[in-house]
Amino acid sequence: MAKFFGNLHLVLAVGLVLSIVVIMAFAGYTGADAKEMTNDIMHWLHVFFGIMWIGLLYYLNFVQVPTMPKIPAELKAGVTGHIAPSVLFFFRWGAAMTVLFGLIIAFHNGYAIPALTFAGDYNLIGLGMWLALVMAFNVWFIIWPAQKKILGIVEASAEEKAAAAPRALIASRTNVLLSLPMLWCMVNSNLG
Repeated sequence: MAKFFGNLHLVLAVGLVLSIVVIMAFAGYTGADAKEMTNDIMHWLHVFFGIMWIGLLYYLNFVQVPTMPKIPAELKAGVTGHIAPSVLFFFRWGAAMTVLFGLIIAFHNGYAIPALTFAGDYNLIGLGMWLALVMAFNVWFIIWPAQKKILGIVEASAEEKAAAAPRALIASRTNVLLSLPMLWCMVNSNLG
């Protein structure tokens, strides 16, 4: 049992298979046709990656960033050299996959354009989608480039690293701020 739970990839694979079994077993709740099965799977992936993304956003802002000043200098390299790059990998790909599956759901169900243009009854989901798109932009085009400099993944002068830190913090805290209304919009949109 310890060997099984010690292998994250194996646990994820078994969880994936179990999820598919559950989705298929309960397909009658949303419909058993191909479109509804696809919706069920896409929603599940959207929620899975959304939890990964927002969970890591909150971990970074509520735990890692506030704790770093308290960590002794000789231990900081463990965080910046090993933990932070791993967290940022799953953080940025969680953001990308959340947005990707959200857009797939919206296009698959025919409301992507009306939602993104705030047409008809799609204002709530449209607002949630735009907030998520801004947040994903912040992850990929502000936070990640800044963190690569801060963590020494790319070469940067001391001045560039110093300038990158507040830029990454502001974008990350902006994402915390936007995540609250975004989550409310997504949870309450009630769309297929």
